[in-house]
Amino acid sequence: MSTSQRDFALDPDDTTRLANLAGPFDAHLRQIELRMGVEIANRGNVFRITGEEASAVADTERLLRSLYDETAGETLDDHAINVRLAAFAHGNGDGSDRREADYVPQDVSVRVKRGNIRGRGANQKKYLHEIATHDINFGIGPAGTGKTFLAVAMAVDALNESRVQRLILVRPAVEAGEKLGFLPGDLTQKVDPYLRPLYDALYEMLGVEKVVKLLEKSVIEIAPLAYMRGRTLNDAFVILDEAQNTTIEQMKMFLTRLGFGSTAVITGDMTQIDLPKHVKSGLRDAIEVLRDVDGVSFTFFESRDVVRHPLVARIVNAYEARDARDGESGSNAA
Repeated sequence: MSTSQRDFALDPDDTTRLANLAGPFDAHLRQIELRMGVEIANRGNVFRITGEEASAVADTERLLRSLYDETAGETLDDHAINVRLAAFAHGNGDGSDRREADYVPQDVSVRVKRGNIRGRGANQKKYLHEIATHDINFGIGPAGTGKTFLAVAMAVDALNESRVQRLILVRPAVEAGEKLGFLPGDLTQKVDPYLRPLYDALYEMLGVEKVVKLLEKSVIEIAPLAYMRGRTLNDAFVILDEAQNTTIEQMKMFLTRLGFGSTAVITGDMTQIDLPKHVKSGLRDAIEVLRDVDGVSFTFFESRDVVRHPLVARIVNAYEARDARDGESGSNAA
């Protein structure tokens, strides 16, 4: 496949401004690469941009020149880069009316204790790319598609690279069909059974000892959704798991907790709602309300994205087929 390439220099050659543009460990340049679908290399103030689409390469050059102009008067941070990228991608910056959806997502590799984690298949790759480039992300689909695992991997990577100061993992404490009754112990012991999948993912990526230490230092916080009310979460990576079991009010409350420098990932499976029949899922409502909101991404997984035992995908398909038949029979009866 042919590629396009552009070489240019940013003037004046100022090492302080160039460091400001690149960000810590070139984090700003990597952020721009992911969003624009290009590769950026530089030696001093001389830059080279390479990509599959000539228009994306040209747009990236204009964006870098614009950002470099801004470094003369301000210090760029992740939030500023995100705002400029969003405005640029949607036609409000430097004459470009190119939309973000036109860009080819870059392959995102997450480095954790067990090694590098990459997306398996197009949807997982898209999911990782969306998390890397959006502040609020929804991962929706059946069990076994990697929604929670990949979100935790991205959170661990952000913590390891000091892009965030803490991880906050949240779940609504709704029983999955069973009546568990009174649970003895303190708050942590009562909530732990609901949060076990998040612990398991953390243990696999960081190791038990490090997770325990980070929990003791409150760098990692695991909490029920109800305890998010009234908080503002800055410089944090927040994951809301099992979001299909939130109410509309709870979902709105959670989404409005997000502060500067933070990323939120909301995961859920619309086929496993455990709320009372008359209560509408906050996740279903959010899909309807937020689908066209800039800065919010949605990744919808299907049975073909299941990465557990092959039988799991067949089970998911069987239930989906049954639900479809029930829906048809219900509409015919009406």
